[in-house]
Amino acid sequence: CFLPWLVVKQASYQIICLMHPLDVVKTRFQIQRGATDPTSYKSLGHCFRTIFQTEGAFGFYKGILPPILAETPKRAVKFFTFEQYKKLLNLTPLSPGVALSAAGLGSGLTEALVINPFEVVKVSLQANRDSFKEQPSSFAQARRIIKSDGFGLRGLNKGLTSTLGRHGVFNMIYFGFYFNVKDAIPTSPDPTLEFLRKFTIGLLSGTISSCVNIPFDVAKSRIQGPQPVPGEIKYRTCFQTMALVYREEGYLALYKGLVPKIMRLGPGGAVMLLVYEYVSGWLQRNW
Repeated sequence: CFLPWLVVKQASYQIICLMHPLDVVKTRFQIQRGATDPTSYKSLGHCFRTIFQTEGAFGFYKGILPPILAETPKRAVKFFTFEQYKKLLNLTPLSPGVALSAAGLGSGLTEALVINPFEVVKVSLQANRDSFKEQPSSFAQARRIIKSDGFGLRGLNKGLTSTLGRHGVFNMIYFGFYFNVKDAIPTSPDPTLEFLRKFTIGLLSGTISSCVNIPFDVAKSRIQGPQPVPGEIKYRTCFQTMALVYREEGYLALYKGLVPKIMRLGPGGAVMLLVYEYVSGWLQRNW
């Protein structure tokens, strides 16, 4: 049934609007190239202050239209395909726990194929440090990318491998951890305690998934964002970018933007799972 993800979609629109400033900050940290970068931010607070002072309050909402437009297909694909992959994998000899993780991996890879063009436009807008009024619209930016680089892996679909890795790994852990741990921990007869139990497991799912997949996220931002030298492509492929960042900036650079990412996807991921599960449970009981 599609109703659960329709309800999730409505909740996710509110989360996007609330959490988007953290996404902008995360992208800014991920595209900066070490302490030698003259535009580098010194801390999370410094980043927030600088954006507010130089770009205004609307600077925190740069690139918000692409994720809003992508939300319907993204959530539909994420949860609907997870359920379909889960049904298929239940027919295999895989254990239930492994099947859940594999279904999550499949849903993440499918989701990535749908949203990558939106991500390319979003990251290019978030990386722009001009004032909000001077920035091109999402549609103008998409047209510019298509005109200069086309629809392929150097244009509107660049960074696809990194996006596949980011979403595949995230959903594999996100769904696998949540449902396996939830089934392993006894339920509570108290509705409030049961809600807190599920929320805590969902929070951990989103947090752990974010910690594991962030190197793919950094690679994605470097590939889809502005290159250090205009006209010269430095960051080409997922693993080439990871190796280059590690060699030039150290392994910690592969975890840039982790704090705002966790702040956004930890609670946000918990809310998405809870809304979907409660709506699915209600439908099963009443329909």
